[in-house]
Amino acid sequence: MAGAKNHDYHILPPSFWPLMGSMAAGLLAIGGIMWMHKVANGPAVFGVGLMGVLATMFLWWGDVIREAHRGDHTPVVQLHLRYGMILFIASEVMFFLGWFWAYFDFSLFPAPVEWVEGAAQRLPETVKNLAGSWPPKGLEVIDAFGFPLLNTVILLLSGTTVTWAHHALIHGDREGLKRGLWITILLGLLFSTIQAYEYAEAPFKFAGLNYGASFFMATGFHGFHVIIGTIFLIVCLARVYAGHFTPRQHFGFEAAAWYWHFVDVVWLFLFVSIYVWGGWGATVHAG
Repeated sequence: MAGAKNHDYHILPPSFWPLMGSMAAGLLAIGGIMWMHKVANGPAVFGVGLMGVLATMFLWWGDVIREAHRGDHTPVVQLHLRYGMILFIASEVMFFLGWFWAYFDFSLFPAPVEWVEGAAQRLPETVKNLAGSWPPKGLEVIDAFGFPLLNTVILLLSGTTVTWAHHALIHGDREGLKRGLWITILLGLLFSTIQAYEYAEAPFKFAGLNYGASFFMATGFHGFHVIIGTIFLIVCLARVYAGHFTPRQHFGFEAAAWYWHFVDVVWLFLFVSIYVWGGWGATVHAG
């Protein structure tokens, strides 16, 4: 029969969303640069770009969901979607590798004292004698076994609850799926709240020292990923209440669960290397 589909592959009709997304991303980047350089209308351009990116995500992923409901996501297509998610997570691993590399470079090869002495005239008094060691000599650090340990427990617990939700979905237990997702989302929000408080009470700043810059960039980007993962799970929860996902077809939820486990694993490396090892022997902040 002419026009009949006789293969398992997904041949998509032309879509406007890739073009719209690339244009919006360009505006977002240009607006961000204009804003940082205090160029007029920079925040407005950034805002237009951000709205365009969000609209692209909503509209494009909406099309993907409708394709799944039409039966276009055959087993072959689902397999390729999984390959795509695996490659995306691999790219995120390399992203964090860059921040770990920077942190270990600063910590294993701290700036010699003479470098700081040579720049003493342009450095604050509190920074002049903080070179040659890691953490910098005299710097107070965050207690690894306070809020960071609590957040570690929270994320590990959230990993078990999202696995519970996944197990419930596979076995057709919709109520267990909802409970597991609700608990995971609440734990993710709790983690972000505690991290925000930790940042507010941190005894060091972002600027001025490699320690502060590398600490906030590594842990801050992880916190951003936790927020993204929480939004991912909230969308999955909304789809569950809308009647989406079946034991045989639930790639959207599976991708969210994989992403959440990735966030968990990255945090374990951050906790051990930055909070525990990175602050070993330093003065712990009493606050």
